[in-house]
Amino acid sequence: MLRWIINNYKTFLWALALSIAVWISAVTSADPDETRKLPYPVTIQKIGQSSDLVLGSTIPEQVEITLRAPRSVWELLEANPQLVSAILDFSTLSAGEHTSELQIQINARPVQIITVTPSAVTFNLEPLERKILEVDLNLVGEVAVGYQIGEANLETVQVTVSGPQSKVEQVVRARASVDVNGIRENLDQVSTIELLDVDGQIIEGLNVSPSSVNVLLPVSQQGGYRDVAVKITIVGRVASGYRLTDLSVFPPVITVFSTNPDLVSNLPGVIETQPLDLQSAQDDITTRLSLVLPEGVSIIGEQTVLVQAGVSPIEGSVTLANEIIEIVGLENGLTAVVSPNSVDVILSGPLPLLDTLTRQSIRATVDLTGLSAGTYQITPKVEILISNIIVESILPNAVEVVISPINPTPTP
Repeated sequence: MLRWIINNYKTFLWALALSIAVWISAVTSADPDETRKLPYPVTIQKIGQSSDLVLGSTIPEQVEITLRAPRSVWELLEANPQLVSAILDFSTLSAGEHTSELQIQINARPVQIITVTPSAVTFNLEPLERKILEVDLNLVGEVAVGYQIGEANLETVQVTVSGPQSKVEQVVRARASVDVNGIRENLDQVSTIELLDVDGQIIEGLNVSPSSVNVLLPVSQQGGYRDVAVKITIVGRVASGYRLTDLSVFPPVITVFSTNPDLVSNLPGVIETQPLDLQSAQDDITTRLSLVLPEGVSIIGEQTVLVQAGVSPIEGSVTLANEIIEIVGLENGLTAVVSPNSVDVILSGPLPLLDTLTRQSIRATVDLTGLSAGTYQITPKVEILISNIIVESILPNAVEVVISPINPTPTP
């Protein structure tokens, strides 16, 4: 038996190899390999970085990976992106410039990595530097005329700046900016801290603690100045059938001044405009008006105010009864009878236009184009020859039309 096995071992080996090949072919046919790019980018994970070192340059946040794997493995990878990771290891690195290969880990088998873009990352590690700076307050713009700013109060007067040594050494100033342009009252605002170099340029990419500061600014009015409201004085009435829809003034509040503070303080709180004439107005009015000021009191800034008055016609409705229906589009050789032969029409629109309506301004019709002999229910159409008037309703909504042929006159 042993001799028989020895004499035929080559046959056994060939049979085994052939069976393995058949098995591999069957598996490959059922689950073929596919080469393609992952449908999602993989975020680079940074590990092993010393607390005394920081990145002094930017590195890519993600990589793109192309793999070769069976279709069943691709289904796992596409369903669970957590199976793939890209790792950048800093554990053995010191300060200086480095180029490191990314470590790609895939928790699925079998998988072959074809390409990684980028496959390596070049970066600079720098010592971590810290610096404490006083916060400077930067006021942007000017307060309203007649107002002044008191002493500012900053909730935080110092900040700690940390980051790569080369960047921290460039910082010479920490600034909080506040826009005070045109303000008339106390300001309470949270402002972001900005870091500046010796040329006044903003430096990004550093940690600031705290990153913002609360600023309190007291704002008060100077003596001899006062803010007063503007009141529009009206004379006349708009035209009959019209109404005043809106009345506005800009600016609604003005600043006045007098060298005698008592004159300003004794004002009633409002300043009236010169009269706005609305007599017989039918359209919107936009104009500039002067203000009526006491002797010794002047206006700061523009000496007139912009006044706008909205004038619109009053809307109404009217019913026109027994409007005769005209027949249009009737074919030759046919006659038609409309029942009823008139309709009531309800119209709406501006009253001044409704007052001008006449019988000649309206036309009611039934269109019989293409209709043959028979009985029909047709909705009349109403045409208004004056614009901006709307047909609200037609009564009745439909009329009966009987179409019949015209009988020829018999020859004697």
